[in-house]
Amino acid sequence: MASTAPRDLNKLGQSLWLDNITRDLLDTGTLKNYIETKSVTGLTSNPTIFDNAISKSSWYDEEIHRQLDQGHKGEALFFNLAIQDLSRAADLFLPIYESTGTVDGFVSLEVSPLFAYDTKGTVKQAQELHAQAAKPNLFIKIPGTTEGLPAIEEAIYAGVPVNVTLLFSTDQYLAAANAYMKGLERRAAEGKSADVRSVASLFISRWDTGVADKVPAEIKNTLGLAIGQQCYAAYRDVLESDRFQRLQNLGARPQRLLFASTGTKDKSASDVLYIKGLAAPNTVNTMPEGTLLAFADHGTVGEVIPRHGGDFSKVLKAHQDAGIDLTELSHRLQSEGAKGFVKSWHELTESIESKSKVLT
Repeated sequence: MASTAPRDLNKLGQSLWLDNITRDLLDTGTLKNYIETKSVTGLTSNPTIFDNAISKSSWYDEEIHRQLDQGHKGEALFFNLAIQDLSRAADLFLPIYESTGTVDGFVSLEVSPLFAYDTKGTVKQAQELHAQAAKPNLFIKIPGTTEGLPAIEEAIYAGVPVNVTLLFSTDQYLAAANAYMKGLERRAAEGKSADVRSVASLFISRWDTGVADKVPAEIKNTLGLAIGQQCYAAYRDVLESDRFQRLQNLGARPQRLLFASTGTKDKSASDVLYIKGLAAPNTVNTMPEGTLLAFADHGTVGEVIPRHGGDFSKVLKAHQDAGIDLTELSHRLQSEGAKGFVKSWHELTESIESKSKVLT
């Protein structure tokens, strides 16, 4: 008998989002089924997901051929394909978006990482992509790197809903929250609506991957959960701060904390480790398809993260005692993640170019 865990987690107040989007998920009705039977209420995407879908299947061949005939190529062709898929997904989630008072039911599209050091370029593309899709429940993903923070502020100020990605630590989350609130404060000062939505995506599993061969067996696969719990406490502090309360009085809604990269990398650990251990209301957990299916099959909802995060400090200290520099590691993980995004982007554009040559 299948587990009721997805529904239970949703009732607890956490949104389950699928970290995947492919045309076959849409065409076969699989995504619709996940919404109806597995409590999936949103979706995220990234270049690697699209690269695999385009290069390793024929689902996109006909549309790529059509796009080529219309004179589209390269990056523009990719964004046309991506927006087609995400627009269809956004329509499937629209009833959830409306029934939750526009809190849930979002999909996400990433800007080109080649604009990483170009604030104006990032904001311009974010505005263009959001306008092209013309879906109220579409987030534009912008990395929460030092260089990305001004673009996040500017995009929020411009009224573009933002999924802040590539956050690895509480400090990085707080910087993203600050950029979000600065954008809202600028809007409010000009009499504009302070209701521009955002999520802050904290990457979890890469912490444990990063220390797997450096810590004692008894604390393996505990660091990611501790970072998530620490950040949740900071998230609650932000929501209860005078600064956000003032914004909320002007119509702002919380920039929800999103737990990302929650597929278990260690085959010896539970395949639902980062779902069971990160249950918390008014948050999101976006998971790979395999993790979603595992959780729906045999998952259980763990204890809710306490308001102040629980005993994460003991776990962090145990890692520090083992010689782990948590601050250095957070910077390295973010830097490696940013480089990985660029690598994935180049691979994606190369796949589109290769397939374009074949199809022509």
